[in-house]
Amino acid sequence: MHQLTFTKATLLLLLVSCLFMITSCRTDNEVIIKDPALTKSYNASVPLEWNQLFLEIDRISDGYRPPAAARMLAYTGLAAYEAAVAGMPEYNSLRYEFVGLILPSIEPTKEYHWPTCVNAVYATMFRNFYPNISVTYALKITALENKFLDEFSVDIDPAVFARSREFGYEVAQAVYKYSESDITGHNAYLNPQPTSYVPPAIGPNGEKLWQPTFPDYGRALFPYWGKVRPFAMSQSDIIGRPPIPYSESSGSQFYQQANETKILIDLASYTTHWVAEFWSDDFFQLTFEPAGRQIAIANILVKQDNISLDRAVELYAKMGMALCDVGIAVWGTKYTYNVRRPIEYIRDVMNDPGWSTILDNPLSGQRSVTPPFPAYPSGHSGFAGAGSGIMAEIFGNIHPYTDNCHQNRTEFNGTPRSYNTILEAGVENAYSRLQLGVHFRMDCDEGLRLGYLAATRVNELPWYK
Repeated sequence: MHQLTFTKATLLLLLVSCLFMITSCRTDNEVIIKDPALTKSYNASVPLEWNQLFLEIDRISDGYRPPAAARMLAYTGLAAYEAAVAGMPEYNSLRYEFVGLILPSIEPTKEYHWPTCVNAVYATMFRNFYPNISVTYALKITALENKFLDEFSVDIDPAVFARSREFGYEVAQAVYKYSESDITGHNAYLNPQPTSYVPPAIGPNGEKLWQPTFPDYGRALFPYWGKVRPFAMSQSDIIGRPPIPYSESSGSQFYQQANETKILIDLASYTTHWVAEFWSDDFFQLTFEPAGRQIAIANILVKQDNISLDRAVELYAKMGMALCDVGIAVWGTKYTYNVRRPIEYIRDVMNDPGWSTILDNPLSGQRSVTPPFPAYPSGHSGFAGAGSGIMAEIFGNIHPYTDNCHQNRTEFNGTPRSYNTILEAGVENAYSRLQLGVHFRMDCDEGLRLGYLAATRVNELPWYK
């Protein structure tokens, strides 16, 4: 009897010990058995640190405001994914999904070090897409590349190291060549506000349309962006639904939407003002742009969950493609309908000539700013929908996290904000544009819808076997 009891106790102890050994040597998302042939055997430090550097460069890169930055993210994310997918047996290459994309292949009998491949991709793509950045940031690119080269070369066979680095470089060059074949999008960052575009003043039904807006009356930003090549959205997806018909009647839906924006600004509370500024990300050289904000959140979740390299390259590829596609859809829709901004309508139609937004540029001192493009739909809302849609699919929607993107800013309250779900944060971001006074509710509704649609279309690509 005592021997039987001892045996059960011993078995139980052994079982508990085994479980402890398994769970103590991994996180929830880390792999137990390390196999250098598998991408999932490595952590996400390479793409994470490159995307952290992206946020620095995004802040100061001329021409790479939304949606051009999103396009750069898409091609870079795709290249990193393709450089590592041969070590991801559960995944497919997407090489046959994009007409004109010709990628190199690995030597199937040879060994590759996937983090080295991905490091070479990011270094190459950053140099290709950012040829005109300052010496300071060019050196940061070299320093980050060399940091990983020095780290990896210590323990890797020199032949494997050289082969992996060369393969990553070749993939990056091939994807960049594919980018070059998109004539409208590839170098548009060099001329983001072309003088060739003259916005129409009157619509087909005699309605007043968007014109360059107070206070700087800046030329239209990326007016031809709707012609950029998407990754997953179809042409029927690209142009959004028609806006509420323009009307100056006080009983019309359009007038009531303008009145809502006006009231939100006129009666703004400290909290609504804070939320609006927390998500703004509007100003060049002050912060990354709104597509970059989604990458900042993704970086937070990558660190928080300590995900493996395969999931990280999947995440950043999907994020880039969804952000790129919704940028095309939103900007294409903007310049299809050319809806006036609230400040134009409220000052002109609602007879409040001194009415102002609460979007102020702390660098220039310019007050009551409105972005230089038509109102409908909202770009922030589109990026929020696309980014949160992808992250909810990768991490699960119920995923508490704290957004500390602006905790060191001093011109406004940069206190981090916490969320219980990923989509909750995306919705707050989307409708924060109402609280700044730069959009109507319909702008945010349609932007968010297009963002979710972009995420859905990207998730529908054949990523998995």
